[in-house]
Amino acid sequence: MRGPHNILRLIRTGATMERTGAMRLIMDALEAPPLVRGTMRFLAWPFQWLGYRGDVTLPPAVRALQALGPAYIKFGQILSTRPDLVGSELATQLRVLQDKLPPFPVEVAKAAIGRELGHPVDTIFDDFSPPVAAASIAQVHKAGLRDTGEAVAVKVLRPGIERAFRRDIDAFYFAARTIELLSPASRRLRPTDVIAHFEGVVMGELDLRLEAASASEFAANTANDAGFELPQVNWLLSSRQVMTMGWADGVPMGDNEAIDAAGHNRVELAERVLQLFLSHALRDGYFHADMHQGNLKVAANGNIIAYDFGIMGYIDEYTRRVYAEILYGFIQRNYRRVAEVHFEAGYVPKNQDVDEFARALRAVGEPIFGMDASRISMGNLLSYLFEVTERFGMETRTELILLQRTMVVVEGVARSLDPEINIWKVAKPVVENYIRQSIGPKAAARDLGKTLAVLARYGPRLPRIVEDALIRQSAPTPRETRGTGLQKGFWLGAGIIAGIIISTGVFLLVV
Repeated sequence: MRGPHNILRLIRTGATMERTGAMRLIMDALEAPPLVRGTMRFLAWPFQWLGYRGDVTLPPAVRALQALGPAYIKFGQILSTRPDLVGSELATQLRVLQDKLPPFPVEVAKAAIGRELGHPVDTIFDDFSPPVAAASIAQVHKAGLRDTGEAVAVKVLRPGIERAFRRDIDAFYFAARTIELLSPASRRLRPTDVIAHFEGVVMGELDLRLEAASASEFAANTANDAGFELPQVNWLLSSRQVMTMGWADGVPMGDNEAIDAAGHNRVELAERVLQLFLSHALRDGYFHADMHQGNLKVAANGNIIAYDFGIMGYIDEYTRRVYAEILYGFIQRNYRRVAEVHFEAGYVPKNQDVDEFARALRAVGEPIFGMDASRISMGNLLSYLFEVTERFGMETRTELILLQRTMVVVEGVARSLDPEINIWKVAKPVVENYIRQSIGPKAAARDLGKTLAVLARYGPRLPRIVEDALIRQSAPTPRETRGTGLQKGFWLGAGIIAGIIISTGVFLLVV
């Protein structure tokens, strides 16, 4: 940790926001309280001469975030999907951060590709184009394979991008630890763990071999999803800094006029993009965690095409069930069950009162369900839920950060297609189907089957395991006699055997 360097970096962040005019614009868009607004500008104004000037031809917010670097650009990408939070004008301006950043020269890209693949670019590709998309971490070129003529997308990392990200992440760690030091109450939010999570995600995005593997796994999971397709990875032409995939030909998801001109139904697309995300998260536990408009297209046949698999999310089966039950409880307005799930999962400390927590959740849910459909927002729910969980001492769940963030981003994409979409109505059939498949008799039978499969693998060792347990339990201690130890060992062994027999019997009855 380099304290002085990080302090300067954070001061320069505020100074750049003030110098470019982005501070006032973002504060207005987020409707920041006057105290916060005044404090931020008071602290930043004296240092604005330290701020980056940026590209004066760009709108203020885009100018500031682009000047500050890749980590800040990621922040702008998220805001660009939330016109309901920052307004449609600012969201439209920020959308250029998704794939329209200044590119680096073609010659630099060709040199990097040649080094990585071991052959000159002209011997591998025909018609290697100028950059067709440039984002915070990499840029993409369209080309044709010299041997087959197939159109492909060639993605190559920006020069020096890893160093730039590490500089910002270092400053973020400094800020998080300072906050924890100065505000003990903030420690329950685990800001340092949140930054560590962000670092892990970003560092994975800087190795394109991992992205290629993610694309391959995601394609296998979603092969049977109607109305959804992915470009295929060319493994022979991919490496750490270069990835080659089939070309995704379609209309950009962020261009409503082009979507309408192509005759696609935006209402249906909005519903499908939300339901696809929920299906991937709940059914597979593996989802595209960067589903903004810059990474989505609509094919001529109406299919949604997803690409850019640098950020993927994973949640285990137990967490998926918890998340589904919480969502389903809100959809059903069963706040008592939502409260119980929080306690069962250990999200809320046991010393809290479940009934009081359920009443607090009702205060969160009822106003939202009383809103017009166009105002029912997952973002609002998460915001209100945050206030409630703070009151009841719930810690930040780092394993859910990416899921919650992506849910907000996908909601923003859906609303950009259909401002009147009813998020809960669209989500309900997906969540209900997952509940039926994962919570109930079939799920219990499946879980027992998995348990028996594990026991079967240990079958030949079970007698030895029981015998060792008996010996350990029968060893005398200062407070017990040998007879008492043998009794405990006997009952432990009997319990293990009885558990196996009962589990097998229940499984057979259910099946």
